[in-house]
Amino acid sequence: MSEPEQQTGLEEAEESTTDSQAQEFRAERSPQQRQVAAEAARERERAAAGEEREDGETVHLKVFRYDPDVPEKQEPRFDHFYVPAERGLTVLDALIYARDHFDTTLTVRHSCRQAICGSDAVFINGRQRLACKTQVAGLDEPVQVEPLPHQDVVKDLVVDMEHFYDQMHAVEPFFQPDAVPEDDLKEQHQSRENREKIKLATRCIWCGACMSSCNIAAGDNQYLGPAAISTAYRFAFDEREGDDATEHRLDLMDQEHGVWRCQTQFSCTNVCPKDIPLTEHIQELKRSAVKNNLKFW
Repeated sequence: MSEPEQQTGLEEAEESTTDSQAQEFRAERSPQQRQVAAEAARERERAAAGEEREDGETVHLKVFRYDPDVPEKQEPRFDHFYVPAERGLTVLDALIYARDHFDTTLTVRHSCRQAICGSDAVFINGRQRLACKTQVAGLDEPVQVEPLPHQDVVKDLVVDMEHFYDQMHAVEPFFQPDAVPEDDLKEQHQSRENREKIKLATRCIWCGACMSSCNIAAGDNQYLGPAAISTAYRFAFDEREGDDATEHRLDLMDQEHGVWRCQTQFSCTNVCPKDIPLTEHIQELKRSAVKNNLKFW
């Protein structure tokens, strides 16, 4: 049922009851139904007074809902929320407001709120984004918020990240030098040039946005994916990494479900919230894997 049809049905039901029955009917509404009704009442008051709605007074959120543990919520749907518009309002701010004021069961992952932890990656208006980094003012309404595509939904906007983490750990994302200084206080120096080479790859926050956008990953569950491959790049090209470890990483990449599955669509690069050139890193690993196999120089 559409929102206007739902609202009409609520109004007709109220008109056909006594005052006490109407009060009981209102009490049985869900928080979002009460909010939609209140917003409609304000619109009628404005119309009766000849007033027009002020631009930016509220933000219209259209949020994906699903809860496998609640029978009436097992069928996926969208709920509508109207959140007060404020300067600097992010999508995460709006979701938290909707949760705290209208429906406490609304579920979304979030933590640092500074685009560092990567936990609140969602699908906003048809694009993978960090909810805490995305300004509502730059989006068309209704702002449609969904869980990351190509991932199993746990509840509402929360997806199962276990497979993504498995792929990340498969590339052994830790430093493996041939030897370490005997003095624990001695640093392992890195040249400025080498630091610049791998700097962007170190920005990865494991949000999963790139994996969600990748058509290859959607159809090949064994494909390591752009985040894992870029993480391998970060260590493989670190001059402090051991030679054996570097060769081992290149062998991991030089597999059927490694770098060769990438079709250079740039979808991962386009959605990365940290502006990591993921596709370029994958292509450079391809070249290095070929050189590692030829070994004639």
